[in-house]
Amino acid sequence: MMRVTWRTMALAIAALTLSIFIAANAHLIYVALRSQPDCVPHQKEPGSGFQAAKSS
Repeated sequence: MMRVTWRTMALAIAALTLSIFIAANAHLIYVALRSQPDCVPHQKEPGSGFQAAKSS
C-alpha cells in the first residue's frame, strides 16, 4: 500500500485548485470572445423623452 504524505496531498490539492482556476478563466475568455452581440438600432418615439446616448 502506498503511503501519502501531507506534503504530497497539499501539492495535489494546490495543483487541482490551480488547474480549476485556469480552466474557469479560459472558459470566461472563450465566452467573452464568442458572444459579441451587434448594436441594436434605437428609435426615438415622439413624446417618450428617451433617446440613445450620443457617442463621444
